[in-house]
Amino acid sequence: MAVDRDHVMRVLAGVAHPGGGDLVSRDLIRALTVEAGVVRFVIEAPTPDEARALGPAQAEAEARLKALPGVTSVQVVMTAHGPAAKAAPPTLKIGQHPTPQAGGPQRISGIDRIIAVASGKGGVGKSTVASNLAVALARRGRRVGLLDADIYGPSQPKMMGVSKRPASPDGKIIEPLIAYGVTMMSIGLMLKEDEAVVWRGPMLMGALQQLLGQVAWGKLDVLIIDLPPGTGDVQLTLCQRTQLTGAIVVSTPQDVALLDARKALDMFSKLKTPVLGLVENMSTYICPNCGHEAHIFGHGGVAAEARKLDLPFLGELPLALDVRVAGDSGTPIAATDGPLAAPYLALADRLIAGGMS
Repeated sequence: MAVDRDHVMRVLAGVAHPGGGDLVSRDLIRALTVEAGVVRFVIEAPTPDEARALGPAQAEAEARLKALPGVTSVQVVMTAHGPAAKAAPPTLKIGQHPTPQAGGPQRISGIDRIIAVASGKGGVGKSTVASNLAVALARRGRRVGLLDADIYGPSQPKMMGVSKRPASPDGKIIEPLIAYGVTMMSIGLMLKEDEAVVWRGPMLMGALQQLLGQVAWGKLDVLIIDLPPGTGDVQLTLCQRTQLTGAIVVSTPQDVALLDARKALDMFSKLKTPVLGLVENMSTYICPNCGHEAHIFGHGGVAAEARKLDLPFLGELPLALDVRVAGDSGTPIAATDGPLAAPYLALADRLIAGGMS
C-alpha cells in the first residue's frame, strides 16, 4: 500500500513536542512531499534554541516514518525561523564603499555553487522565479541560500514571509534568516518597510560585497542570487568579484521582453559568466472558470531564442493568480503541494540533473 501525505501527517501528529502538543498541532511541518516512497519535509522551529530541543523529536519522526511499509527513504531538514532570543541587533552599517580585493573573482567559503537569476527588464517575474526555485531546490534535499541583491527594490522578505531583523552579535557578521528550508538575506530586512535606498554606485557595490561576505551563510550546496533587472552596477560587481557557477535569464515570451533579455545575455557573455539556461515565465494562462488556455504574452519566444543561441531551455512557467497570491502572502507556491508547484520543482530537477554547472 502506497504511503500518502495524509498518512505521513498522521504519523507526525503522534510525535510529541517537548513543550506540549505535537509536531503537527504546533504547525512546524513545512514543504512535505511523498514521491515514490521518498518522504521529504522541513521542521521549522521558531528559534534556534527550540530547533536544538527538537532533535529527539526529529529522530523519532524519521524512525517512525522509515518503519512504514512502502517508505524507502526519509529526508528531514531542521530549520529555525528566527535568530536566538539573546542575539543582539546588528550594529554594522550596510552601504559602505567596497573594499579592495586582490586577484580576480573570489569563492565564498562554504558555498559550492552560486547561481544568479537575472532579467533584462523588470516585470517579468524574476524574483518570483528566484524564490520558488530556491524553495524547490530545498524540497529536493539541497542546502539552499537566497540572496536578494535587488538593493533598490528588495522583494524577497515579502515573498518568503520573513520580516524579523537579522542579528549581528559582534557587529560584523550577520546571521541570516531561514524560511521553507532556505537560508535567506535581503537588505530589505535591515530597513524599515517603506524606507527608500538612495545610494550612488559605490555604496551599492559595497552593500553587495557585505551581503556576500559578511553573512554567515554556512554550508550550502547552492546560493541563488536574485539580481535587479537590467545590466547595471550590481551585475557588474557580482560577476567581477565573485566566482559564479552561472546565470539563469528569465523573460516573458513577447518580443519587447526578449529585446532586453538579449542584452542581459550579451552582458554575461562579455563578463565571461556562463549562462545555464533560459526560462519562459508567464508562458500560458489557464482560465480557472472554463479551463481555456490563452497565451497573453505570446508563447515559445524564449524557447526559440534558446535554440537560436544554442543555450539550454529550462522550461515554461505559467501566469497564474495563485502564484501571485502565494508570493504576496509569504508562502511561495513551490512550498505547496498543488499543481502550480510542479513547474518549479521541474525547473529544480533540470538544474540538478545538469549538475547546476
